[in-house]
Amino acid sequence: MEPEIVYSRVERDGRAWAEITLNRPDKGNALNLEMLDQLDAAVSRAASEPTVRAVVVRARGRFFCTGGDIEAWGSLSPLDMGRRWIPRGIGVLQRLAALPQPVVAVISGHALGGGLELALAADLRIALASAKLGTPEATLGMISGWMGVRRLAETVGPARARHLTLLGSPITAAQAMEWGLVTAVAEDADALEEQVAGWVDRLCANAPAALALIKDILATMHSDLGAHHAAAAAQAAATDDCREGVRAFREKRKPQFRNL
Repeated sequence: MEPEIVYSRVERDGRAWAEITLNRPDKGNALNLEMLDQLDAAVSRAASEPTVRAVVVRARGRFFCTGGDIEAWGSLSPLDMGRRWIPRGIGVLQRLAALPQPVVAVISGHALGGGLELALAADLRIALASAKLGTPEATLGMISGWMGVRRLAETVGPARARHLTLLGSPITAAQAMEWGLVTAVAEDADALEEQVAGWVDRLCANAPAALALIKDILATMHSDLGAHHAAAAAQAAATDDCREGVRAFREKRKPQFRNL
């Protein structure tokens, strides 16, 4: 049985890159702690291979990633949220973002919540035209727990980050490109793969040391506020509204929030 995160090394014309594939299509590639552990191992493996020039993050099935698995975090206590779930996700995504190699997120289906946070940890993002991107956490009484609010603001600006996070409604791939959330949109799967292949060829042809230094410079644009983000997520998880949001999700109904 294949793992839920698959790491593969690909070589072509003397150049090598890594592919990290989310492989839980029956659950919308929703992330749980085991997948975070496997993702962390895959990131570490890519970091340890100096001949790997780029990293591609992709997914199998209809969705890129529907976020953190609500069955994995919905029953956690606020203490466990603040000590385990949130810091684990933040740490893994920060290590992905900190890879010396450029990272490409191939958004072949909807990227929601933690799935969009995963894509935001990449350097380049391309989306299939039919994909939607969003942060629906507020509709569950929760917030984006893995630095998504800050990464969104860095990527699309505070006003558009507010639009996505406060309304909780997804946007189309075309709107995401207009906002700079993705930098390319492909009409179909073949065009998507053609664009990804072109990007990978270009990245693999560029000087690895220069690319790593560029990433280091860009990484200094924001402070490490992971602990603050984790505390805020744990505070949200402690509310009755969040518990109501989780119950409503499981019962397939609209939540009734009371600001408690």
